[in-house]
Amino acid sequence: MNRPAPETKIVTDWRVACDGSGPGLGHPRVWMQIPPEKGFVECGYCDARFVHESMKDEVGDA
Repeated sequence: MNRPAPETKIVTDWRVACDGSGPGLGHPRVWMQIPPEKGFVECGYCDARFVHESMKDEVGDA
């Protein structure tokens, strides 16, 4: 069984929230801080990756 690739979102804030973005299929809302030295953070529930817009060229598919 193939699972879809995790979603990558380019964001403008260093603090982001994720709730799985699906009605009924989501997960509890979690807040995450993007470390400036890393440029991205991944959700521990759904593996969605949030990349800060200032780092989108450096992070790529890291």
